[in-house]
Amino acid sequence: MTRGLLVAVGLVLLLGAGQPASTAEVQGRPESEALATLLDDHWTYVLNENPVLATSLGVRRLDGRLGDQSVAAMDRQRASLEALIRRAEAIDPARLSAAERVNRAILIRDMKTEHDGLAFGQRLMLFTTYSAWHTQFAGLPDAVPFFTRADYDSYLGRLAEYPRLNAEGIATTRAALSGGFVQPCAAMVGFEKTIEAHIVDDVDQSVFMRPFGRRPDSIDDAAWADLKKRALSLVRDKVIPAYRDFLAFYTGEYAPRCRQSVGASALPQGADYYRYRARAMTTTELTPDQIHRIGLDEVARIQKEMDKVAFAAGFAGRQTYARYLREEPRFYARSPDELLLHAGALAKRIDGELPRLFGRLPRLPYTVKPIPADQAEGTTTAYYEPGAGSAGRAGVYRVNTSHLDQRPLYELPSLTVHEAVPGHHLQIALQQELNLPDFRKYTSFFTAFVEGWALYAETLGHDMGLYDKPETQFGRLSYEMWRACRLVVDTGLHAKGWTKQQAIDFMTANTALSPHNIEAEVNRYITWPGQALAYKIGELRIRALKARAQAALGPAFDLRAFHDAVLENGAVPLDVLEAHIDGWIAGRKQRHQQEAGS
Repeated sequence: MTRGLLVAVGLVLLLGAGQPASTAEVQGRPESEALATLLDDHWTYVLNENPVLATSLGVRRLDGRLGDQSVAAMDRQRASLEALIRRAEAIDPARLSAAERVNRAILIRDMKTEHDGLAFGQRLMLFTTYSAWHTQFAGLPDAVPFFTRADYDSYLGRLAEYPRLNAEGIATTRAALSGGFVQPCAAMVGFEKTIEAHIVDDVDQSVFMRPFGRRPDSIDDAAWADLKKRALSLVRDKVIPAYRDFLAFYTGEYAPRCRQSVGASALPQGADYYRYRARAMTTTELTPDQIHRIGLDEVARIQKEMDKVAFAAGFAGRQTYARYLREEPRFYARSPDELLLHAGALAKRIDGELPRLFGRLPRLPYTVKPIPADQAEGTTTAYYEPGAGSAGRAGVYRVNTSHLDQRPLYELPSLTVHEAVPGHHLQIALQQELNLPDFRKYTSFFTAFVEGWALYAETLGHDMGLYDKPETQFGRLSYEMWRACRLVVDTGLHAKGWTKQQAIDFMTANTALSPHNIEAEVNRYITWPGQALAYKIGELRIRALKARAQAALGPAFDLRAFHDAVLENGAVPLDVLEAHIDGWIAGRKQRHQQEAGS
């Protein structure tokens, strides 16, 4: 997975923006010019709201600044979005080119989704088991460039800013508590450890001092010594005390008031909010009940496939085989380095297979790194962090090296094609290189497309010969089952009144995931409603479009060309993707008929 929209925009630390131009001003201009101006103004708004994102993309005018996560900032953002939406809707699409119409439609959809989300009290819930402002800030050394004196001065400015950001986060969370918007007790066990990890006595060993591990040639010794001294002082006197403040707030005020219910429907406006999340995450009008049924049908289908593999391997069925795989020591790495070596070697092997499946590949490379220790305990088995060539950052495939006895090697092929290539890295890095407006390159990450593509990419392991043993075949099916179970479990928790134990039992009965992974996943679904729905819904649509293209084109179907067509517009809503592929099929069919006639 990606770090959701967190990864898509780097460290999303909000900052208020100026007011957009009026609708009347737009209506007085030619439509194309009005749209171009709107796109520029919207992108300025996005960067002003996300100054760390700006730096990560090489835009330096907001260096040294963090964002604003106050309630007032959220109100200001919603008002700004309202004005931008009015401007976009005032532009007549009939007077735009086809590409401009798509840009306008996606921009409106993007802004309305964000705007609608800001109407719910759930906007005050600033953290999940998966992410919070303190973990985002701890990722700052990996999110911004460190090449010049200006880079380090910007970083010092952000270290100095953190107490203000932290105080805003605490104040907003107090408001959430007052309104009853609090995470469930059952999902937040151990969350305080992610805060405690950064309260250290040896400041020089803090994660925040990592950028000072190597002096760039552009900075002389005297300046370097001064920068490091200032950083040590800021971390000791500003950053670590702020983490102590958050820990005291969390353990003293927040945790004692956690709620016993686990579903989003138990919160104020909970049912409406969950339906909103389902629409936003899937880019469809599917209801939670419909999604639940799709999930149950997929679970039943994949169960039969898993049984076939288990029988062929000499076992009585999927559950017997899954138990064997969980308990067999040879399927597990003995050290974090061994797990990373396996992941890195597999990633390099997959790189060599890509030209057979894609006509266009991204230029930006990626690397393999462990998930930071402060996050590893409560997070998923792996994730992807987008890079940015303009800021000198490669993409990162992050692997969880904790609990090695629950990270089976037979799952690595599916995991790697999902998180690295041809999954997230290939799709996201390529999107950044397309001739698209900046918002579509860097922040318009429709989760159903992004995660649907990555889950579809897992099926391409067959084309690359990655599933050549019963255990890797079963590992792939277990990963697909995992995503099918998400449809059932997420809707079960948030729309059907399931308990956490019901969710765990369903996952245990139907996947080969380890107990630790299952609990971490269920906690994630509980605290992050709806996100888990995107994967299977997106993948099913892409697979259906592939089948449609194969049936329509017959021998003229070209898998490389199909993949290029799916990816050539970046992440888009599923209905936009479907219309595009239908047009691509018609064009290929017409060209094939012309060639046959000549």
